Amino acid sequence: MFKALREKLLGASKQAEEELDPKLNLDYETFRPEERESGAVIRESHLENVLWEMELALLQSDVAMEALEEMKAIIKKRLVGLRVENRSEIVPTIEKALKASLVELLSKNVFNPDILLEDRETPLVVAFVGVNGTGKTTSIARITHWLKENGKSVVLAAADTFRAGAIEQLDLHATKLGCKIIKHQSGGDPAAVAFDAVEHAKAKHRDIVLIDTAGRMQTNSNLMDEMKKIRRVASPDLVIFVGDSLAGNDAVEQAKKFHEAVDIDAVVLTKLDVDAKGGAALSISSAIDKPIAFVGIGQEYEDIMPFDAAWIVERLSLIHI
Repeated sequence: MFKALREKLLGASKQAEEELDPKLNLDYETFRPEERESGAVIRESHLENVLWEMELALLQSDVAMEALEEMKAIIKKRLVGLRVENRSEIVPTIEKALKASLVELLSKNVFNPDILLEDRETPLVVAFVGVNGTGKTTSIARITHWLKENGKSVVLAAADTFRAGAIEQLDLHATKLGCKIIKHQSGGDPAAVAFDAVEHAKAKHRDIVLIDTAGRMQTNSNLMDEMKKIRRVASPDLVIFVGDSLAGNDAVEQAKKFHEAVDIDAVVLTKLDVDAKGGAALSISSAIDKPIAFVGIGQEYEDIMPFDAAWIVERLSLIHI
């Protein structure tokens, strides 16, 4: 997404450069020499083509309108009224503003991963929700690995009793990772599984319970009601939505519906390593006003990391300065 965005903006920035260039040698005849200022001030009119090209590039990259409007406002705030001293500064100045604006937008809501590592008297309970195929169970396994690497004991709750093979998949991860799993029979009550996992963690003084739930379309009212029941029974401290970064605006709409139903606290974005567009990272956090907690960046247990806006901008080659 961002390589294409840079290419589009380069042409628009050159036009802004041409418009500003005559003003770089302003004739301040009414001022005494010591009062004269060099350079030219960037006006909003100079940015019209820049913002238009940015809007086209971001829309083509599946960036939601909410995020797009925020982005335009941030760029205007950074650039309008800024003085440039010479022609060569104009394009780099616009590029730097774009990069800084991307980081600012992605950093609007911040998730501190240290809250998962704090010592508590009772287990921290985290429920994971999302649609089928987003990598929810795999993300739980990767976060389990991250937690164990940071010295935490984890109990997994196999509350996806709906999908064939879901319990077995999580059980295999639990075996590989060396942690306890609480499971019932396929087709059982997911809320009962979540409750039993929390009670087990309390009795055994475990640090964290991670609850895997059935993938459900946001339009399936029965499964959404089931998720609400899990929230009532298990009382999770955090509800995390797992979204596929390749899904673009579909992931944004899914996040909105889940947030309306169960009040999401944070987001995990999967498959960021193969996301050529990058729109979901910009859009989801803006759309539901919640932070991105972790991102999946590969296929191994180690390939998950706490979200870092500046790192993401560089990783996706958002802007090369």
